[in-house]
Amino acid sequence: MSKIDMKAVAGFVLLLAVMSSCSPGPRQVIQVISEPLVVEEIASSSQSWDQQDPIDTLSVDRFDVDIGRFDGGKMWTFDNPPEQWLSEAYEIQTDSSWFAKARLGALRFGSNCSASFVSDRGLILTNHHCARESIADVSGEREDLLKDGFLAREKSEERKIADLYVEQLWEITDVTERVHRAGQVVRGDNERVRARLDKAREIEEAMTQSAKMRDSTLRVEVVELYSGERFAAYTYRRYEDVRLVMAPEKELGYFGGEQDNFTFPRYTLDMAFFRAYDQNGNVAMTPHHYDWSTKGVEAGEPVFVVGNPGSTSRLGSVSQLRFERDYVLKHQIEALQRRESLLRSFRGGDGPGSDEIDNMWFSISNSLKALSGQLKGLRNDTLMAKRSAAEFQMREDLFKSDSLSARYGSVFQDIDELQRSKRAEAGRMKAFTFLGTTIGSRILTRALYGYYYANLQQRGYADKSALDDIRKEALALKDFPLEADQAMMVIRFQELQEALGVNDPTIRSILGGLTIDSLASKIATTSALSDSAGFAELLDTGYLSSDDPTVPVMSALAPLYFTAQRQAESFTNREDLLHAELASLRFALYGTDSPPDASFSLRISDGRVSGYRYNGTHAPAFTTFYGLYDHYYAYRNLSEAWDLPERWQNPPDTFVLSTPLNFVSTNDITGGNSGSPLLNEHLEIVGLIFDGNIESLPNVYIFSDRTARAISVDVRAIVVSLEHIYNAEFLVQEIMHGLDRE
Repeated sequence: MSKIDMKAVAGFVLLLAVMSSCSPGPRQVIQVISEPLVVEEIASSSQSWDQQDPIDTLSVDRFDVDIGRFDGGKMWTFDNPPEQWLSEAYEIQTDSSWFAKARLGALRFGSNCSASFVSDRGLILTNHHCARESIADVSGEREDLLKDGFLAREKSEERKIADLYVEQLWEITDVTERVHRAGQVVRGDNERVRARLDKAREIEEAMTQSAKMRDSTLRVEVVELYSGERFAAYTYRRYEDVRLVMAPEKELGYFGGEQDNFTFPRYTLDMAFFRAYDQNGNVAMTPHHYDWSTKGVEAGEPVFVVGNPGSTSRLGSVSQLRFERDYVLKHQIEALQRRESLLRSFRGGDGPGSDEIDNMWFSISNSLKALSGQLKGLRNDTLMAKRSAAEFQMREDLFKSDSLSARYGSVFQDIDELQRSKRAEAGRMKAFTFLGTTIGSRILTRALYGYYYANLQQRGYADKSALDDIRKEALALKDFPLEADQAMMVIRFQELQEALGVNDPTIRSILGGLTIDSLASKIATTSALSDSAGFAELLDTGYLSSDDPTVPVMSALAPLYFTAQRQAESFTNREDLLHAELASLRFALYGTDSPPDASFSLRISDGRVSGYRYNGTHAPAFTTFYGLYDHYYAYRNLSEAWDLPERWQNPPDTFVLSTPLNFVSTNDITGGNSGSPLLNEHLEIVGLIFDGNIESLPNVYIFSDRTARAISVDVRAIVVSLEHIYNAEFLVQEIMHGLDRE
């Protein structure tokens, strides 16, 4: 409700995702699977999807499946902790103190990952892949800390990360009634949504101001739960001085590379340590932290993930899932496939911007796997049948009550009708997939920022802080190799032409009589937006009044884009209100039996350490360092993804290869949980979540733990690596015994 909503108003959103309530959440636009089969299926079956009616009438004889108790998942909120369930399932007696300890040790790491405090002196544990950008940012002129790793042997050597922060959830206050009242006094979907958002911001600002009088590090965020049926004010303690302490080499932090992503068995040391400092530059004292387990965990034991899952879509309607399947995911995957194929040819360089190409390619590849896995789930008859059965049961329960029927009787029909309206606009919206994001041409993204920023200035936009935020966001875009940027522009113009048509007036105006290739070449070779310095100058002197070749292009394109964005926003607002109605109905029928969908807010998820059957064999619960070295020797000639740094190639005799390295559990996770601590019943850290397996990807839509697994780094692997490979005994002493090196 603050920064993200401002971006949505600014129009820098993924339009097709905005159109769907089943879309990825903030910073989760890129997360899914790795089967070439999926890519081929997409191309071969697109025609049949287009011919399908996405809104079938539900009928009871279409399915014969059981509705699972936990189909809605186990991402429990700390507002409504599952005390009774934990006692029933694991014979664990919990109370408010247990949940408070679980909550206060956990952190949000920046804007897209999780982390935890693991000592009373601000030591933070998270994933290496969550830290990649930070590690690169603090590398010196002749350093490559991503490649070589980093270890600060003295606190004075710990490197401060600009703009990185962590947040600790300090207090929770229910503000549902206050937000709902604001929406009840106005009419119209857009007006009601806006009134609620305005009230949420008002509450945030007032509570933040009050909290800061107690502690200047506190801030408040109003969190929407159950699609707006509940609102809670989360008070966070923010640490803005965060410094890098230790990171292994990329070859360890991402061992197996893109090929092993979303798979198991795995053999990676995906970890990194940071430290929080207070406002005076002193090490932060953090009494609320997790103790480190000395013995780890065994198969069958209960374990708990505490982290910030980004987004799930388990409580919407079946017609929304069909729209997601037939339009949103299809268009996103097609766009990502084009960009992944293009960037593959530019990878492996060492010139300026090569890291940006590698990072973008990694994000796109990761997204393709994730989105393809979600699509595969939605094309699974069992998944859709289970969701249909649950919805049919809900409809039946609704019409057993006259009072509920009178209030909610049309909600499913209204949602279905909205999907038809979205379907009618989907072709045009396809033109803007990923426009205004970092997944594409930096020149065109800068041009869109420049257009928007200049228009706000010309219209006398009064909120200077919002303008400053937009400018800062725009200038944060890193330079991209010109040849690759030009090729990205060609893809963008081709997609616009395909979606809008060759004779569309906007397309003709954009091209100005040139071919797509000629226009992209002209912009790449003459635009000042090809580098950050030129872009900053144009923002200050007036982008729209300049003679930059992107100005006529964006002057033609941006109005169409923002019109489409307003249409998408209208759909979203209507869908938000209908979701809130559906959630209210669900509450009336079933109470809080299921947790709310994920929203990058703190959750606790229970499960057990357990292997699973797959591919005709059995995946063990644990892997060891023996497997890492087996992969190194077996696969290193196939790909650099299985290379090892020199110091790992000949480990000392004291290094025990049978030490557990990675393991799997049945916990409910999704994007955003990266870096989450995995805890035993005593709330000691036993693992570090870093991924889910391929089988877990459809869990975005319905939870199952039959073969879906969360994957963690074992704490025992972290300790032996620090001791015997990195000679970082001082870190081991801090995390295991609370001993300070100073």
